[in-house]
Amino acid sequence: MRRLNIMPAYRAFVETGDEKMSRDDAISRAEAHFDSGGLRETLARRIAIPTESQNPERGEALQSYLADEILPELESMGFTGRIVTRAPARGPFLIAERHEADDLPTILGYGHGDVTRGQEGRWKDGLSPWELTEKDGLWYGRGIADNKGQHTVNIAAMRAVLETRGHLGFNAKYIIETGEETGSPGLRELIADEAAALSADLLIASDGPRLNIARPTMFMGARGGVSFDLTIETREGGHHSGNWGGLLSNPAIQLAHAIASLVGPQGRILVPGLVPDEIPASMRRALADCPVEPQEGDPEIDPDWGEPGLSAAEKVFGWCNLEVLAFEAGDPAAPVNAIPGRAFARMQLRFVVGIDPLEVVPAVERHLDAAGFGYVKVTPARDEMFRATRLDPDDDWVRFAAASLERTMGRAPAILPNLGGSLPNDAFADILGLRTIWVPHSYPSCSQHAPNEHLPPALLREGLAMMAGLYWDIGAGDTPEL
Repeated sequence: MRRLNIMPAYRAFVETGDEKMSRDDAISRAEAHFDSGGLRETLARRIAIPTESQNPERGEALQSYLADEILPELESMGFTGRIVTRAPARGPFLIAERHEADDLPTILGYGHGDVTRGQEGRWKDGLSPWELTEKDGLWYGRGIADNKGQHTVNIAAMRAVLETRGHLGFNAKYIIETGEETGSPGLRELIADEAAALSADLLIASDGPRLNIARPTMFMGARGGVSFDLTIETREGGHHSGNWGGLLSNPAIQLAHAIASLVGPQGRILVPGLVPDEIPASMRRALADCPVEPQEGDPEIDPDWGEPGLSAAEKVFGWCNLEVLAFEAGDPAAPVNAIPGRAFARMQLRFVVGIDPLEVVPAVERHLDAAGFGYVKVTPARDEMFRATRLDPDDDWVRFAAASLERTMGRAPAILPNLGGSLPNDAFADILGLRTIWVPHSYPSCSQHAPNEHLPPALLREGLAMMAGLYWDIGAGDTPEL
C-alpha cells in the first residue's frame, strides 16, 4: 500500500487558500462548455456517425469515430494515442495516455463508441437516430445516453480541469472500444496483451443509469450476465392436434414445465448454485439508502415478484434473477391446428459476485435431470459472458469519490455496490486488478437500445460539473492509499 503525495509546489499553492476558488473555476468552465452550446455541437457530430456494431456494414463508421473524433480531441489535451485491433473483435480500440509525473496516481477512463441498431423509421414524430434533436426539453439521438454522451462529458470535464489548473495533477489513460453492444469481443484479450500500457491505479468511467433521474449515483461494479438455450426436439414437423392430440407429447408444454422447475410462479430462482448464500452486510447498508422507486414513465414494480424477504434494491442489485427472454413453438405469427415438434426458450441469468458463470449451465442440467426433464437440451448462448464484479462500498476511494460528488452537487450520491445490468467491468477489475468507480450520466427511462433514446440535457450539465470536481479533487493530491 502506498499514499500518493502531491508535488510540494502544488501543495504550497493549495495552502494559499485559493484551492476552492480554482475548483469552482474548473466546474464553471465545464458548465460554460454546456451553456455555450459546445457540448451539444460535439455530441451532434458524434451522434451523426452511425456506429452500429451489430451491423457488419458499419466498420468504416467505427474506425472514423475513433480516428476522426476521439483521438484528435485527446491529442489536443496532450495525450498520445493509437488505434489497434484484436481478434475476435470486429471493431477497433483506442488507447491513449497523458503522463505528467511518475509519483502521481494514474486514472484509467473507458467508454464505448458503438451503439445498438438505429431502428430508423420507428422513432416518434420523424426523429432520426443519427441527428441530435431537442424536443419537449429532451435531447434525442442514438448514443446520447449509451455511451457517446457519457464519455464525451468525461473527456470535456477533464479538459476543463486541465485548462483551469494548467495540468491535471494525475496521469490519465483512456481506452475506447467499439464492440460493447456485441458483448465486447476482444476487449479482454486486448487488455491482457496491453496490460502494461493500461496499468493504472483506478478506473473512473461512466455508463448505465443513475438510481433515478434526481439523484447522482455511483456504482463500483456490475452484475454478471449469462444466457443459455433450452430446446426440446421431439419429432420432425407438426402433427394434427385432432388426430394426434393426447397421443403425442407436446414439447411446448414440456418446456413450460421445465422452466417452471427452474423459477417459481413469483420469479424465485429454484436452482441451487444460481443464487448467493447471502447479501454482505456492507452491501445491505449501502442499499438501505438506495430505494428503487419508479419515476414518471417507468413501469410499476410488482412487489411480490422475486426473492421473498428482500427490498427492491436488494433484488435488483444484490441478488440474481432468471428470465425468459424468448419462447417459441410452432408458428406464433400464424398458429395452425398442429402439435409442434420443437420448442425453444432463451434464458438469461443476471448474477452477483459469488456465482461462477461457467457453472450455470451444468447446474441447470443437473437440476433438470433430477426433476425428470433430462430430455431438455441445455446449451450456452453465443452471447459474450459477463462476470460479476463489485468494490466494497466502505472502500476509502468510494468514500473519497462520494464526498467529491456531494461537495459539487450539495447532496449525497446513491452508492450502489454494483449496477443491476452488465458491463465489461471484469476486464478492469480482474485482469488489471483495479478498483472501479462508475458515475453514470443517464437515467432509467432513457430508452437506450430502443427507439427514442434521449436524455434531459440537465443530466449532461450536472455530469460535467461532477466530473470536473472529481478530477480536480484527485489532482489536488489528498487521495486515499492505493
